[in-house]
Amino acid sequence: MDPSSAPRLLARVRAKIRLKHYSIGTEQAYADWIRRYVLFHGKRHPSALGATEVEAFLTHLAVEGKVAAAPQNQAKAALLFLYREVLAVELPWLDNVTRAKQPARLPIVLTRDEVTRILARLRGVHALIGALLYGTGLRVMEGVRVRVQDIDFDRRHIIVRDGKGSKDRMTMLPDRLAQRDAEAKSTPHAKFMRADLCTRLVSVLELTQFHHSRNSSGGPLQNG
Repeated sequence: MDPSSAPRLLARVRAKIRLKHYSIGTEQAYADWIRRYVLFHGKRHPSALGATEVEAFLTHLAVEGKVAAAPQNQAKAALLFLYREVLAVELPWLDNVTRAKQPARLPIVLTRDEVTRILARLRGVHALIGALLYGTGLRVMEGVRVRVQDIDFDRRHIIVRDGKGSKDRMTMLPDRLAQRDAEAKSTPHAKFMRADLCTRLVSVLELTQFHHSRNSSGGPLQNG
């Protein structure tokens, strides 16, 4: 495979992904898996490979790479996208793949008292977004992208813009949050929730750690 072919191939992959309005995270993940697939097979072009080579790569991830089920499934999705959407090749059923084991884990669920204590530690925009995530079931990025004009206080609902699958949807606004959200109209953040907060909003627990660190240092944390 010509070394210059890989960048051109990945450019086609990225263009197709953007045409379908997939998230930037999906784009980066798919491009990485396709790059690893090409390198695994000695930089041969994927058009010269097929189902056997795809199965070999996915099996390698599970056996030698020791990856979990989720990364293996993501790699499979990336390669299916490459062949179906970019190369216009329909792969047969991939039956000869050694599957990564799916760990049987119970979810960690906080008690109502624990949630109350966590939310009580938050202030300002952090408290508002934390309460929105918990009270409405919004995803992290959906929560930080909420704008005041997306909240209908009379009907008690929130319009989620460009959610999963690039789709809009509506979710209920709990009565206990309505008053707090109404007060947000007068804050400097009324136009929109700052998107750069998303790196600190991976979970409500990380929100608490961030706020605690800021208080312990006697001032705001430095960005970076």
